[in-house]
Amino acid sequence: MKSSILIGLVFLSVILGCAPKKVVVTEAPVVKEIAAEKLEITAEVIAEGKNLYTTSCADCHSLYEKESFTAEQWKPIVLRMQKNTKLSDLQREKIYAYLTTPQF
Repeated sequence: MKSSILIGLVFLSVILGCAPKKVVVTEAPVVKEIAAEKLEITAEVIAEGKNLYTTSCADCHSLYEKESFTAEQWKPIVLRMQKNTKLSDLQREKIYAYLTTPQF
């Protein structure tokens, strides 16, 4: 009697262990995009972006040259670094504009 209960419990645990697991699917987080194309690029915006880059980014690490990365490579860098600072989206866009706009 005890052995049949034990065998039944082992069988039940094997069956439940092999049952498909419930998978919870969540939506991927929305990644913000750099919207510098909405920002009118002027000499003033570039100057503000340069100032923000040299003051905000240099607080934590040495600065890269603008030409170190392409515009596409700068996107995730600037987005990631914004999370570590208290920069607004507009400030982030100005920095991106400075980093990706050839000198006037």
